[in-house]
Amino acid sequence: MGNLLGIPETRLPVDPAALDLADGKDPRAVAAAYPSSPLAWATLAEIALRDGRTIEGYAFARTGYHRSLDALRRGGWKGQGPVPWSHEPNQGFLRSLAALSRAAGEIGETVEQQRCAQFLRDSSAEAADALGF
Repeated sequence: MGNLLGIPETRLPVDPAALDLADGKDPRAVAAAYPSSPLAWATLAEIALRDGRTIEGYAFARTGYHRSLDALRRGGWKGQGPVPWSHEPNQGFLRSLAALSRAAGEIGETVEQQRCAQFLRDSSAEAADALGF
């Protein structure tokens, strides 16, 4: 549908953990080195969920989500508006949100699962599609 409200896109700055993760460094070490990195926490959440460690995945995703909200607010986000998937530094936030939705669903937290899935779609339909929502 596009941005019908005319709210400007939020584009986060480059995540300093991205290069280390791309170089194959251990995501736990990367999260320890860059604890404010949404991408590091999203990566840890995805690995934990893939490996069946739901509670750990939920905790990692929740951390990434809250670190993302901090970054978004610093970037001028006012609680709504597009956060485009195509802007790579935004992907840590969007992946954290998707992982949180999945983990919430896995533990039966249906309201949170649905809220996060809708928040993901509202932030970036492209991300929701790419991440299977």
